[in-house]
Amino acid sequence: MEVISIERSTFEELLTSFNSFVTKMKEMASRGCDKGLGNWLDNQDVCQMLNISPRTLQTLRDNGTLAYSQINRKIYYKPEDVERVLHVVDGRGKNTKMCNLKTNCL
Repeated sequence: MEVISIERSTFEELLTSFNSFVTKMKEMASRGCDKGLGNWLDNQDVCQMLNISPRTLQTLRDNGTLAYSQINRKIYYKPEDVERVLHVVDGRGKNTKMCNLKTNCL
């Protein structure tokens, strides 16, 4: 084992810098937790909630009816966005055509 000696003032300065670093890391980690995907829904969750097929869900995304975020190849939805289109999906029948937001023919 090797022993290294340093002056007390140098050690205290090093300790202060380290504690400052730890504090900043904890702040960054807590900010990251707030932006987590804890309450976001994935495709399977949304299909079950709306009782629709994955293809219908893709159509809702494609025509701009349902907002989403994509991370790598995985797609996520905010629960409030899904609730917003719930009445659209519930109100449509088998013969109802899904259009984009510009034509308003949902």
